[in-house]
Amino acid sequence: MIHLAVVSAKRVRKTPEERIGEIERAAIKLIAERGYNGISLKDVADEVGMSQPGLLHYVGTKEGLLSLLITDVYDSSGTPADFMGSGLPGSDPDALSFPAYLRFLVRHNAAQRQMVQLFLMLYIESVNPSHPLHEYYRNRPENIWEHYSRYPWRIPPEVGPWDPNMRPYLRRVIEAMDGVQMRWLCVPPVDLYDEWLAFERMIFPSPLWDGYR
Repeated sequence: MIHLAVVSAKRVRKTPEERIGEIERAAIKLIAERGYNGISLKDVADEVGMSQPGLLHYVGTKEGLLSLLITDVYDSSGTPADFMGSGLPGSDPDALSFPAYLRFLVRHNAAQRQMVQLFLMLYIESVNPSHPLHEYYRNRPENIWEHYSRYPWRIPPEVGPWDPNMRPYLRRVIEAMDGVQMRWLCVPPVDLYDEWLAFERMIFPSPLWDGYR
């Protein structure tokens, strides 16, 4: 008689970091497709393959999950600091180019289509004052201004100083980038980078910005 050895599969215990990563990816996918109001924590738990109490252990609440996605994922990458560490033209901290950084950011966003869709989906939902991100999006232009003002951008002397003269530029940048990204999502196959370059020429026109791109 031949005896077959029965080998029981060991349960692989994942690290908290691995679990958080799985939760983030699942939530990004679901919210990008359905919006924050269109999903439940159970939907996310089912997508990950874990119990809802197990999910709550990592995110606490549905709003906690949302905060995790925006603060820890979306807002933490593609930053001016990332640009300065990239070695790309215009990224030298002693000659930091604002238009060059924006091109870097557009390329960064083009590589994470689902995150851009999530961000814009939440933006639309946040028009409702009861949405948990209503204040975040309402205060977004001012928060972006404060964040970017920490960096020593090299701008034309005819434009400077940065504060307050760059405020109109930044407002146009935010409005144009949001609009370009929406068109990129809704009307493929639009090239996000090429579309942005067309707006760059209008926002940072020649000859004023020549040598500062």
